[in-house]
Amino acid sequence: MTNATHPATPGPLGHLLDNRAIEHFDEVVERGAEALRGRGPADRLFYGLSMVGDHGTVWHVIGAGRVALGQESLSTALNRSIALGLEALVLNGPIKWLFRRSRPVVDGDRPLHLRTPRTSSFPSGHSSSGIFSAMLLARTTRVKWPWYVLGAAIGWSRVHVRIHHPSDVVGGYLAGWALGRIAVRILDALDAAER
Repeated sequence: MTNATHPATPGPLGHLLDNRAIEHFDEVVERGAEALRGRGPADRLFYGLSMVGDHGTVWHVIGAGRVALGQESLSTALNRSIALGLEALVLNGPIKWLFRRSRPVVDGDRPLHLRTPRTSSFPSGHSSSGIFSAMLLARTTRVKWPWYVLGAAIGWSRVHVRIHHPSDVVGGYLAGWALGRIAVRILDALDAAER
């Protein structure tokens, strides 16, 4: 199982995560997640999703693919990639600094190789960028739900691989949604100005 490491100095808002309700939520979800760990297909799926979520890689590749297939303009894909880069700067900088939560520590080896970030565990950057990118893709595509499924699955993968506490992932979903709402408004305004 996992135990959390204790940071030398939690962030100014780190105490908000140190409560029994969040601990209980994390414990319950972790027990449920354990059922899929160590199973080959589930490990390959979630470790793979976790890897392609690193640095938002999958979202940049999707944008490039949509441009190559003529499904969107290069400027639309570039604007989304720039927005994703800004989301990462805000989330991995000031937001994570506010919490500075320790990541789960895994007893034993992971079944597959995985990069372990050095930033705060809360909120999850993968789950934030997943929801953020899904919102930005949904504004320019007819079928929207696959982007949200992919974003949510990438976020969940971080629980499966034990890089994040479940509450980190929920926090990331909420941060991605909030930052996504801001980005959608800005991009909509830019599109309107170009017309």
